Amino acid sequence: MRNKKKGTVALLSAALVAGLLAGCGSSNDKQKAEVEVEVAKEGLPIVNEQISLTLTAPDVGIQNWKDMEVLKEMEKLTNIKMVFNNAPKESFDTKKNLIFSSGEYPDVFYAAGLTPAEQMNYGEQGILIPLEDLIENYAPNVKKVLEDNPEIRKSITAPDGHIYSLPVIEFNQPWYRNPMWYNGDFLKALGYDKLPETTEELYTYLKRVKEEDPNKNGAADEVPLSSVNLRDIRTWLLGAYGIYEEEIYVDDSDVVHYTPIEDGYKEYLIFLNRLWTEDLLDHETFSQTAEQKKAKAQNNQVALFSDWNAYMTLGGEPSTDDPMFLPVKSEMVDKAVIAKSKGVTTGAFAISKTNSYPEASMRWVDYIYGYEGAMLFNKGPEGVLWEYTDRDSLTKKYLPVPGGGDREDYRATLTPNYGIPAPTISIPEIQLGLTTEFDEWVMNESKTKLLDNGSRIPYPTLFLTAEEQAEVTTLTSDLTTYVRQMEAKFITGADTFDNWDKYITTVTKMGGDRMSKIYQDAYDRWKQS
Repeated sequence: MRNKKKGTVALLSAALVAGLLAGCGSSNDKQKAEVEVEVAKEGLPIVNEQISLTLTAPDVGIQNWKDMEVLKEMEKLTNIKMVFNNAPKESFDTKKNLIFSSGEYPDVFYAAGLTPAEQMNYGEQGILIPLEDLIENYAPNVKKVLEDNPEIRKSITAPDGHIYSLPVIEFNQPWYRNPMWYNGDFLKALGYDKLPETTEELYTYLKRVKEEDPNKNGAADEVPLSSVNLRDIRTWLLGAYGIYEEEIYVDDSDVVHYTPIEDGYKEYLIFLNRLWTEDLLDHETFSQTAEQKKAKAQNNQVALFSDWNAYMTLGGEPSTDDPMFLPVKSEMVDKAVIAKSKGVTTGAFAISKTNSYPEASMRWVDYIYGYEGAMLFNKGPEGVLWEYTDRDSLTKKYLPVPGGGDREDYRATLTPNYGIPAPTISIPEIQLGLTTEFDEWVMNESKTKLLDNGSRIPYPTLFLTAEEQAEVTTLTSDLTTYVRQMEAKFITGADTFDNWDKYITTVTKMGGDRMSKIYQDAYDRWKQS
């Protein structure tokens, strides 16, 4: 016998639904028709009478969410109809800010990337409701994850003791950021059977790429290292100088550092300036798009780059011929340091105060944190891209892509969990039977080059106090702008390292050393909690 909660609740009117398609609708404008629904604490469907919930989320622009098979299946399973109010991924933060300032909120925020500051701010204002009691009573899957992983509960709990959002949980993802990859054809053409292990060896390799025509077209058109605003490669190269992260990191002695004022950061800039000066770092780094970088790579010009997998930049089929970057070390350190995934990204799912069905909303999202729901949202419905070969052991196999084409591209039409920080859990059972030879090769590359090579979490997921967050928000705005501007100037030679002391003085005055102190205090509290 399933447990049920009975109560008088309100159904959204058709007028409200129409309003939410244009905006989010005001709770004061809701026309309510009272009906009695039962919210099941276990089993499906979740409610005996269909209800509607409004959902706001970023959209990658591949498929209209109302046409996604996964979301259609969820409506059938749960008896909850979602009315989708999406905004393009690129402008979603602006949309999110407008929603919070308007006072007209969706019932749930999905993959909204709610920052700790947003969670605290809107949680304390009562706009986002606390979730811990709902988790206790209506989310057995989430509850079990938090019980089994107390570090996750610690990471998603605000200083006031409340949980305002559910996270993305990725136990199987080792990468803090997309890896860097070598063009295997270039390595072979230059006679490399061993990857560079030091910054000098990396420099030598990039220099040979520039001078020895490894694409064998007779033109000096090779791009040794290509990037987009450095964000895709910054962390990997900072690691050569003992730095785990681009802004805040904690070292092996539990001391927190503000990266842009560290000696290692200066050496990183000097190295990239050397590459820039000798035309080994793409001179369009600060102006090109990811698509432009890929176009060069698919023209067989790029030697080293970052992406989820190498073939996604180089084109063609997955290949084990393009090895993952082995983190290099400089003379400053005994070994390179490598940042690994924190495993938790907060802010993926939240419930607003205007939601008339918080219990049902929690049951809906909790389904995604169990195996069946995680499988549905990760791979799509059974029978489309995959099927079971042995249901008891959860072993599966892939099916041919309907109509041919790329499996990932087709998956993106089925599920919202593509390219956005959607609430989900990544567990090994999902991949049983679906791991290809290429997948196993990538996992081994990750293990041998990252996980077995001293990788560690750069700075844990945690909350600052409201006062600390307010100060950091104020400091970060100007600091980040200045630091990134000066990074580009030092690398391109628009400013010289003769002015380094002046730069340090400016950053310190702007609050760089204060950032270290704030994050040190927060880290110390987190360690003791």
